[in-house]
Amino acid sequence: MFTGIIEDIGVVTNLVTEFDNLHISIKSKITSELKIDQSVAHNGVCLTVIAIENDIYTVTAIKETLDKTSLSYLKVGNRVNLERAMKLGDRLDGHIVQGHVDQTATCTAIKEDNGSWIFTFNYDSALNNITIEKGSITVNGTSLTVVNSKKDSFSVAIIPFTYEHTNFNTFKIGTVVNLEFDVLGKYVSKLMDLNN
Repeated sequence: MFTGIIEDIGVVTNLVTEFDNLHISIKSKITSELKIDQSVAHNGVCLTVIAIENDIYTVTAIKETLDKTSLSYLKVGNRVNLERAMKLGDRLDGHIVQGHVDQTATCTAIKEDNGSWIFTFNYDSALNNITIEKGSITVNGTSLTVVNSKKDSFSVAIIPFTYEHTNFNTFKIGTVVNLEFDVLGKYVSKLMDLNN
């Protein structure tokens, strides 16, 4: 489990394809604190550490993960939001995040707003995921509050600290991001489908 509070921005140093798998090497200041078989969220995707060398560690994304997330778009030099799994007893500063991406979305608008930024994302509503006004959403692993919730789009307001300490500052129109919808909202949506 994660909280959606980003610990570090890692940099992709190497990408190696092996069969349908992608081995992703990341340089990060938290590498020295990691161990083999540990879970780390990468832009919101929970992956297992398989190798560590100096300040670089490696994780593997399988085909299922690559098909459902934006990890297949990674290039060497890209910046990645990182979060280690939460410790039992820690404060839950964001919201409950599983590290299981539901789908991707595309950034369709970026607006500077007197010291903050408003980012708008469109997603495929046919997958039955929903947002609610002032509800929680995870974008590239970052716990955020939904504004302007619509059937297939939503916006989030980004404060300067979040802008500077996540990879939101690299987003452009057309950037593809990972979404994890609020777990409670997913259960409610599923129950509504079952009752119809």
